[in-house]
Amino acid sequence: MTRTPRLAPVSLPDFGMPDEEPLLPPAIYPARVTRLQTRMRARGYDRLVVYADREHSANLAYLTGFDPRFEEALLVLDATGDEPAVLIAGNENVGLAAVAPLPVRAVLLAELSLPSQPQHGAPSTDEALAACGIGSGSRVGVVGWKQLGDRARLDPPAFVVDALRALVGPSGLVESATDLLIDPRDGLRVVNEAEQLAAFEYASCQTSQGVRRLLHGLRPGLSEREAVALLGWTGAPLSCHLMLTAGERARFGLLSPGDRRLERGDPFTTAYGIWGALTCRAGFLVEDASQLPAGASDYVERLVAPYVAAIVEWYEALRVGQTGGVLHEIVHRHLGDPFFGVTLNPGHQIHLDEWVNSPVWEGSDVPLVSGTAMQVDVITLIQSFFRIETNIATKKRGLISGWCAVFSGLEFS
Repeated sequence: MTRTPRLAPVSLPDFGMPDEEPLLPPAIYPARVTRLQTRMRARGYDRLVVYADREHSANLAYLTGFDPRFEEALLVLDATGDEPAVLIAGNENVGLAAVAPLPVRAVLLAELSLPSQPQHGAPSTDEALAACGIGSGSRVGVVGWKQLGDRARLDPPAFVVDALRALVGPSGLVESATDLLIDPRDGLRVVNEAEQLAAFEYASCQTSQGVRRLLHGLRPGLSEREAVALLGWTGAPLSCHLMLTAGERARFGLLSPGDRRLERGDPFTTAYGIWGALTCRAGFLVEDASQLPAGASDYVERLVAPYVAAIVEWYEALRVGQTGGVLHEIVHRHLGDPFFGVTLNPGHQIHLDEWVNSPVWEGSDVPLVSGTAMQVDVITLIQSFFRIETNIATKKRGLISGWCAVFSGLEFS
């Protein structure tokens, strides 16, 4: 079916806000660990070590409900389930183990603390890991935060990896097991429980309504810092830093707000991401097309119309069993011209972290599965207007997501 885009009066939808944040039941965490231990045994591991730091805490938080603040942390699991999970943390975090929904044995490892904090006779990294049953001949899977193709390549810090390799010796095994949690086809975090999807929906309401408030409140004369306050961030853990730029800096997209005052005609970008949701918008601060900058008068026809057409077809193609290759083809059929500059994956899985993994690439046969939270993330690099970062991610309900138009005022007939 051929669609013809045209400008029309369209109001931004108001999805409303839930009264309370849905909380995950504590029993969900032991159930996740049990599923992971089943995969450990199938892989032949007797221990699994999960690494986390402030920026990359999603795997650990998924399993325990605990995420390290300031510091790093390790979780050690045995494959049988007969031994308690061991949470190894630094000076400022070890006490937080008491609030983890997953029952754990907390161990202080000062080497995970901030630089120059006192050791107080705490064990070294190899001593702490040895006390968890890791020794000569052990087969250990290590969960970092990314897959590097070869399981022999590990991304946690060298002092952790070196200690593990020294403990297991030549008869043991230390290899990456990150795929058990984030593989785009069947990683544990790719398939969400209904309770987790409800929490993500709450997060999506926060970010989409925040950006909606921002769009309604923008006006020339506001500083970037005053504008970002319109998002109404209430302290929920961020999945990425708050982004807002206007004018010349908008071409870089990922920067934080500054003191510059917004001006009529400015290019403008913003992104607001908390655990489970991200909403991003880009456009121009204008009242009508006559205020668009020189060289951007065909902005709607040349960029917005094909972009929205691609996003609409992307959503219409979503279904359980659909392959990532089909989604890739849709976007590149509409936006494959070098003018758009689409090079990154046009869509990916989202969780506590903004990007878990992506099943969307050319020729991908990875099927979308029930329970997946997907984010439309079609990033165009438009040099002739400005570098537009348009990450579309709003109302995520399981696999199928609703969305607000990037640019209000465009519809298809």
